[in-house]
Order: sequence, then structure tokens, then C-alpha cells
Amino acid sequence: MSPATGAVTEALGELHARYADVGDGELADYIPQLALADPDDFGLALVSMDGHRYSAGDADVPFTAQSVSKPFVYALALSLLGLDEVSRWVNAEPSGEAFNGISLERTTGRPANAMVNAGAIVTTALIPHTPGTPRFTRILDCLSRFAGRSLDVDEQVYASESFTGDRNRALAYLIRSTGPLPVDPVAAVETYFRQCAVRVTALDLAAMAATLAHGGVNPLTGEQVVSEAVAAQVLAVMATCGMYDSSGAWLLRVGLPAKSGVSGGLIAAGPARFGVAAYSPPLDTTGTSVRGRLAIGELSRRLGLHLMRNPALAASTVTLVTTAGDLPTAPAAGHERAAHEDVAVVAAQGALDFTAAERVLHALDEAGPEGTGAVLDLVRVTGIGGVARAMLRDGLMRLTADGLRTAVADPDGLLRRPGHEDGDPRIFATREEAVDWCLGRGAG
Repeated sequence: MSPATGAVTEALGELHARYADVGDGELADYIPQLALADPDDFGLALVSMDGHRYSAGDADVPFTAQSVSKPFVYALALSLLGLDEVSRWVNAEPSGEAFNGISLERTTGRPANAMVNAGAIVTTALIPHTPGTPRFTRILDCLSRFAGRSLDVDEQVYASESFTGDRNRALAYLIRSTGPLPVDPVAAVETYFRQCAVRVTALDLAAMAATLAHGGVNPLTGEQVVSEAVAAQVLAVMATCGMYDSSGAWLLRVGLPAKSGVSGGLIAAGPARFGVAAYSPPLDTTGTSVRGRLAIGELSRRLGLHLMRNPALAASTVTLVTTAGDLPTAPAAGHERAAHEDVAVVAAQGALDFTAAERVLHALDEAGPEGTGAVLDLVRVTGIGGVARAMLRDGLMRLTADGLRTAVADPDGLLRRPGHEDGDPRIFATREEAVDWCLGRGAG
């Protein structure tokens, strides 16, 4: 076991040991088959953006997805129909009600969101059905692609749900009575029951959550399951609606997009970080796994994952703000050293996003205008987002327009774009070459 694998697995193991003996919560006995689950089952799983899988406890015990399936079917609907069309049928507002509440708009009957049962039934009904590709075939294929393996249905749980599912049928007929249900209520609900009875493990759910966190790319298979835009839309609804009438408290305390299910499954996504899942059947009064809520909440606190927290120290992006005169290669004294001191040097590291680019530009603003040149050192930068690239190029061009000679040390060409226009920054392989050009000594 590598040091990295050992560290993550040990952290999950500590959380598992800490909460394994928690005895609170009740099984979901209103679906008879779910009441047969072992209340002692408890598994945790995490899948990283690089596709590394970590687990503790009963992470490979199969159970049915139940409401944890909702975000992924919503993703399928968004992929096939688009946000505007799906939003005609299903809203995206927190309901403040339980998962099986009558959460419908008074004037239109449109469900509040796709995470409550009413909205999930409509979302399922929106999935196209053709003789060659039945609606449920599309749904099962989608869930399998999110998981990275072929999933199946627990037929006993499906039969149990269908036998006891009158409230969901009533919701479907109530929605249909106001208009916004595109198919027959009976067909819609039966497909929804089968969707909820799809069999998964905590490791499967962690991979599914990781796919959303990874911009729709499954980190295990490399497949682009849904677009980055769709993944972001789903995560947004999970963040505000995924935990039903406790969604606000969850976002306040844990700060991660999440979704619970009455079989004891619980997922959370750390965007661009990982997907995490828990399985433990005893539920609290909101229908959420007691142990799962505790474990994922503690994981978020321990790793500082809250979305509203600053993900890095302000100084971590900009690693150097100086002049060429203070670099080891600068002359000791004389006219040449004075020239070196008129060239500002700002170095950055890591992956640059909007926030990081803003920090770099502030550093250039502070260091550059008083001299004759400015060098941006990107040698230790691993990636630049599209928005950040545009911001940096614009900032450098403004410095050039102000009369400074600007150059970039960019050996990987991260800032380069096809073609070359007047005013573009000069790009070099090393910091020394960029400094030399700003001093008028390089070919450029």
C-alpha cells in the first residue's frame, strides 16, 4: 500500500471506527424489503479525480440506490433535453418539505425540484421512450456509466416498492391533474420504482459522485458521461435541494452538494476533488443515514472541504514578487544591476483559476508600473483555466500598452494561443531568457 493510499484509507478507517457503534436511527420499514437490511452495515468509500478508490467497512455490500438515483437521472434528462426544457416541467427551488411532500407550484403543479419524489417522478417521465430504447433501458445505462460498471435491479425491492407505493402514485395523479406530467402516471411511477431499486455499493456511489465532481468525466473509465455544464447544474441542485428539509443545515455545516436515500446511501461531491459515499441503513427523521451524515460531515470539517471556505492561503499562488536585481543571476553592482532592478518578476505555481489569476495580476500591478519591464514566471504552473488565461493575457497587454516590456517564462505554452497579434506578451522557455529580453538583450 502506497503512502497516499494508506493515508486516505486510514482516515476513512478512523471515521468508520468512530461512528460504527452509533445506535441512533430507524430502518425504512414502510418499504418492507428495506426493513430486512442489517442495521450494523456501515461502509465508507472515496474516489479521487485520478480514479483512485479508497474504502472502509462494508463498502462493497450491495443495496438499492433509492433517492440517490435522482441526481443522475436528472443529469440524463438535462443531457437529452437541456436545462430550459427540463425546467418547464420541474423547478429548481428548495421545497423545505420532506422527500414525499406535495411540493407543487400552486398555479402550474410543477414540482419544486428533481430531488423530491414529485419532481423525480416527472424527471423520470421526461426520459424519452422508444421501441428500440425503452425509458428504463436509458436510465439503467446512464446509472451504469456513472458507476463505471453494469448495474442491475433488485427485483424483490422493486416488487416491495410497487406494492407499497400508493403515495407516489397519488403524487403522480395529482401532478397529472394539473397538466405537467408527460406520460401516463402508472407508467411514470413504475419506471421510477425500478430506478430506485437499482443495486449499487458505496464504492459505486462514490464513483458516481466523483463523476459529477470531475465535470461529468468518470475518473475510473475516462468516459465523458455528461457535459461539464450538466454536472455543474446537477451539483447546484444537490447543494440546495439534495437533503430535503435539512438541505440548508447541511450546506451550512458540511458545505458539499449531497444526496441521501432511504436505503441508507448518502453521497457528497467535492468539486474537482473527489466523490464520497456512505452506506448505513438506520435513518434520522429526514430519511438520511445517521452514521453517513456524521462521517461525511466530519470528513468535510477535517479536510476543510466546505464550498464557501477559501480553498487555499492567499499567498500560495504567488510564490515570488521581486525584481530581476534580486535574482541570483543579477550583477553585483553598477549600471547593469540598476537596469535589472527596473524589471519586476512575479512567479506563480499550481493550477490557475479566476481567483489565482486575480492574485497574480494584483502582484504584477504592484510590482510592474514603476519600472521598465515585467516578467511573469509560469514555470511551476500546472494548468490555466480559460477565464484565467484571458485575464492574464489582458493584464499583460495592458502593461505593454503602459510602456513596459513584458515577457512570460512559459515552457509548456500554457498562455500561448494560435497566431500572434501585436501587443501579445513575449513567451520564453526560462525566466532568465524572459529577463534578458526585458533588458533588451534577447532576440524574442
